[in-house]
Amino acid sequence: MVLPEDSDNAVVDALNKIHEALEDNNSVLTRIANHYDGVVPVMTRNAKRVEKAHVESESNGSLLDIFKSAPREQGN
Repeated sequence: MVLPEDSDNAVVDALNKIHEALEDNNSVLTRIANHYDGVVPVMTRNAKRVEKAHVESESNGSLLDIFKSAPREQGN
């Protein structure tokens, strides 16, 4: 929205300030959205990987159980 800047009208000044604030807010929101789009897929992927490892550990036993049951080689 373009309003004449040489006007002494208080309403025009207020509308210009509101317009500038909205443009600044849109810029900030765009940066936030870009950051979100970059971070959330990685977080989702990591969460799925942890969940998969948790499910596998429940079905296969804990890492400690695996090491306890593994035969030990004895050196001479």
